[in-house]
Amino acid sequence: MFQVIFSAWLFYQIGMGGWFTGEYSFRCQPVDYSNKPSTVRMLHASWWYFFSKFTEFFDTIFFVLRKKNDHISTLHVIHHGIMPMSVWFGVKYCPGGHSTFFGLLNTFVHIVMYFYYFLTALGPQVQKYLWWKKYLTSFQMVQFVAIMLHAFQLLFIDCNYPRVFAWWIGSHAVLFFFLFKDFYQKSYKNARNASRAKREKIESSQALHQNGLSKQNGAVNGVLKANGVVKVASDYYVNGVDGSTELHQRLKQQ
Repeated sequence: MFQVIFSAWLFYQIGMGGWFTGEYSFRCQPVDYSNKPSTVRMLHASWWYFFSKFTEFFDTIFFVLRKKNDHISTLHVIHHGIMPMSVWFGVKYCPGGHSTFFGLLNTFVHIVMYFYYFLTALGPQVQKYLWWKKYLTSFQMVQFVAIMLHAFQLLFIDCNYPRVFAWWIGSHAVLFFFLFKDFYQKSYKNARNASRAKREKIESSQALHQNGLSKQNGAVNGVLKANGVVKVASDYYVNGVDGSTELHQRLKQQ
């Protein structure tokens, strides 16, 4: 729950530092190096955002302590390994401005993500209602598409913002998009295909079993029919019918 509150506070601070007040432009926002209150607020929010990249390591620590090594995916390692260094470069050399859009979206996504983790920690009674996990991954992918477009637009317009950071942020968004896409593919689509294949195999096995029973019943019915013929022939013997009669010969041929 701490991460939910911390992410919500960061989202509010970054927003009030310029994005929510109308001071920042989504098209082009140079870095403001003045001492205006909103600029100082954004600077502080950026440094706290950098600090949040270390609190996110608690996820990995808890996974290790609970021996859930399958949760520590390639995506998890790369994401938590790259972000502290990347954010430090941004805050150190280009605090505020266009790049803070990344932090704005990222903190909002983390509010939803950590709230989901909080709900899963409440136990099975709550977990059965958390059917929307895969949509959370899709939400994260949409986030990186938005960041990618927002960063790369600076390559085509004249803006007093370092293009090297536009490349830096945009390339991170591309990397994380494909990492999350791969995670989504392995976690949901492949699992769904495997489940479908297993279901089809069971249905096929049941169909073959039913066909086998039908053939067996047919064979049994054939024997019963033969028994019926013998019974009819016996009746003729009992009734004293001569075995050389034409009717008896036909019955023997059957």
